[in-house]
Amino acid sequence: MSVLVVVERQPGAVDELSLQAVTFARALADGAPVHALVVGAHADSVTPTLGEHGVTTVHVAEDEVFASYAPLAVARATAELAGRLRATAVVAAGSERGNEVLAHLGALLDLPLAANCVEATSGDPARVTRLRWGGSLLEEADLHGDVKLLTVAPHAVSATHAPVADTSVERFAPQLSDADRVIRVSARTQAATGGVSLAEAKVVVSSGRGAGSAEGFGIIEELAGLLGGAVGCSRAVTMAGWRPHTDQVGQTGTKIAPDLYIACGISGATQHMAGCKGAKAILAVNTDPDAPILASADYAVIGDLHEVVPAISAELRKARGA
Repeated sequence: MSVLVVVERQPGAVDELSLQAVTFARALADGAPVHALVVGAHADSVTPTLGEHGVTTVHVAEDEVFASYAPLAVARATAELAGRLRATAVVAAGSERGNEVLAHLGALLDLPLAANCVEATSGDPARVTRLRWGGSLLEEADLHGDVKLLTVAPHAVSATHAPVADTSVERFAPQLSDADRVIRVSARTQAATGGVSLAEAKVVVSSGRGAGSAEGFGIIEELAGLLGGAVGCSRAVTMAGWRPHTDQVGQTGTKIAPDLYIACGISGATQHMAGCKGAKAILAVNTDPDAPILASADYAVIGDLHEVVPAISAELRKARGA
């Protein structure tokens, strides 16, 4: 028995969501070896980090297609490796890419996929608990199949260390067809984020329709700048064209886990709360004392964001002697 984790990387590091998936996989493996699949240039550079989190063997898939993101090729490599390892489960982060790769894998192997899991037990069937309806409820289900395919809900599991004595690296060249190489990223356009990633920011300041206009985000940007944070928004804002989709926090946007989330003029729809539930603390600024977001907020200010936000910024500048 072994469990295979499909690992995503950031420049020079393992993606945090993948480390959470490795922690999830360790519990699922229940003492059996945990293997990791990594693709792309210099993939073995993340071996020490994966070893610290309990991975016994890092498998590096080598092919020119992995110079960019190629989901079907990654799925094909995963299928080949899982078969060779006789893996009982394949786990990935519940990110856009993790869900996409494992969906392809499910199609290749004709197996079901349980997405956004928070718990799972081994066996056949495996009993899984997963987030549904934007995180508003938990579903328990039986997952059948010789190989269990699961993705881990972002920030539902904390990444923990479990160092192994020696993590080995094994390289292989997966058997890929021309069809496997068709879907791939051909170019990237960097979003103008001011240098702070929304997904990794320690402070996020967001607004919804209550901002009133694209220009209304000026005070939101000012407060985020003073706090060294990133600017977010609700889906209604992106649909209105006030902010790009890359700024959207929510089920269909970016899922965040900052130390502090300041939500200004956001009602707190289920889809939005699914994106910010990983926040350690939530401060809500809203004119409506019955807004749904207040049920999840740690702190609340009942008032007009156009008055409250500039007042917070003014106090911050005063405290800093600016």
